[in-house]
Order: sequence, then structure tokens, then C-alpha cells
Amino acid sequence: MTRRLLILYTGGTLGMVPSPDGLVPGHQLDERLRTQLARLPHPRRCALPEWHLEATGTPIDSSSATPHDWLRLVTQIRDHAHDDDLTGIVVLHGTDTMAWCSAMLSVWLGDTCRCPVVVTGAQLPLEADGSDAAHNIELAMRYAAAPNAQGVMLAFGGRLLQGDAARKWYTEDHQGFETPNAPLLAYWPINQRDDHPLPALHHLPLPNNDARQRVMKALHIAAAPLAVPETLPRLARIVLWPGIAATQVSAQLALADVAVLEVWGSGNLPDDSDLHQVLEQAARQGKRLIAISQCPHGSTHIGVYAAGKALKDAGIIEGETLTPELASALLLASSAQE
Repeated sequence: MTRRLLILYTGGTLGMVPSPDGLVPGHQLDERLRTQLARLPHPRRCALPEWHLEATGTPIDSSSATPHDWLRLVTQIRDHAHDDDLTGIVVLHGTDTMAWCSAMLSVWLGDTCRCPVVVTGAQLPLEADGSDAAHNIELAMRYAAAPNAQGVMLAFGGRLLQGDAARKWYTEDHQGFETPNAPLLAYWPINQRDDHPLPALHHLPLPNNDARQRVMKALHIAAAPLAVPETLPRLARIVLWPGIAATQVSAQLALADVAVLEVWGSGNLPDDSDLHQVLEQAARQGKRLIAISQCPHGSTHIGVYAAGKALKDAGIIEGETLTPELASALLLASSAQE
């Protein structure tokens, strides 16, 4: 039986074409992609697995993507994941919200998806001069078909990243994504020799993210496949700034069921009793709050400083090394347990 790869096209810069209003999502990507991949050097072209492409609906700019779009993608992946001839899945996505998509897929698919899922995109459209699109797709396809690949990963700029730890780091650089608190899974630079072998995957199986497991336990999220809910909780992302008023936080929490609270340093708050009271009241009302650091590198250690005691006293869930994208995905997933 010939093993094949499924490519799911959602939109994004990779497939965009010029218009009078600027770049817009394009169509006929199957033909366009085959044309570009046919231009690869012969050894690399021959190393690509067989594949077919499906669109997930009308291609969109990923700045317009929502969690519901990603849950539809989860359903589409699950519909294909047990096909006997499927070796892996590549998701073509816009870069603006690619890390958010990767986090959602990682949480909802968990360890139950039989085949690996690799998310990728590009900083420039497929046919643009100097485009990174073909190399990113080649990278994603090669690793999605690798024998020991597993889980949700993100391929970009010659690097393979852990999907639930990735963040968009640069608006233009071809190495546009980083995993501040997780190691690279592989590195295959864009200027490698044509006969350069695909580097082995490192750190697989994917590292057991203790922080993620602790937050899942606090939110009562099971490790089994999560049901796709019809509705999702209202999510707020609240970032502290010097001088923020308790009333401002209260107003945001009033419109939310769950919230990511981005605090200072290792888990600190302003010395503001009104703000502390707002957080305590939200927790008493059953609102789920996760506190993460505004620093991209490192972990929270709530309670080490007195300035963080109010978070601990209020029962706010400590996010440790979680990214905003993963913290948000886990909070949204908490509704699937209800």
C-alpha cells in the first residue's frame, strides 16, 4: 500500500495573490504547489512523499481565524487520522495566528491522533521572489512522513518546533517562530546541500510538559480525546501595565468566563487591594483564571515574592511556562469537560 500525505489548506500568506487592495487569499493551490515543488532539486523532489490537498473551506487571512475554525480543523483531522494509507498531515496556515492554531490542535488532538500533524505557512506568497513557502512546505512534508514523528509540530524557517510551545517572534524574518521554553525538534537550514540528509528528530517523544499537565489537572481536563463543544467560554486576555486600575480588570472579567492573566516577572501583582479583591471575587464566581508571566522565557513561581501572594490567596491557577496561546487553548478546552 502506498503511504500518502494529506495537506489541508486553510489560507494565509503562503497561498495569497495580489489584488487592488493588497494580498488576498488565493485558490487553486494544488496546481500552484505542484508547480513550485517540481522546481526543487531532483534528490529533494524524489524524497517527498505522495500527497493530496484539500481545502478546509474558503481560504482566509489567518488574522480572521477563530477557535471555531480550529475546532472544525480538529474534526477534519480526526475524520482522516485513521485512514490506512495516511502517513501524516500538513496544515497550511497563516502566520499571524499559526501558534494559536498549533496550541489548539495540540490540546484537542492530544496523544490520541495516530499520525503526526505539522503546521506550516510562509512570510511570503508561494510565487513571490525570495519566498520561503516552498522550503517550509517541503520541511513540513518531510517531517510529517518521518517514521518516528508524532504529535503536533510547527515547521518554519528550517526548524521544527513543538506545536504547543511555539510563538510568532518576527513579522518578516524567515525564522519567524520560536519556542522560548522548549528545545528545537530538528534543524534543516534552507541553504543545505541538495543531498544533505534530513536531520533526525530530537527530543521525541515530545517532552512531557509538566506545567501543561498540572494546569490540565487543575482545570479537570481529561487526557482522553476532547469532545468538540458547540459553544466555547468567553475568553479574556488581561495584560498588566503600570498603573492599571482594578476597575479596568473588573470590566474585562465581567465579560469573560475564563481569562489568561499576564503578570509581571515570576508572578507578581501591583500592591492594590482593590485589584486583589477583584481577582478573589472572580475566582469565587467560578471564573477560571490562569496566571502566566509577561516574560517569554522562564517560569512563574507565584508566592516567592510577597507581591504575588494575592494570586496564590485567590486560588489563581499558576501557568508556569505556558505560552498565552497554550494557556488560552487549555481554558477553552475546560468547557469540553462540562
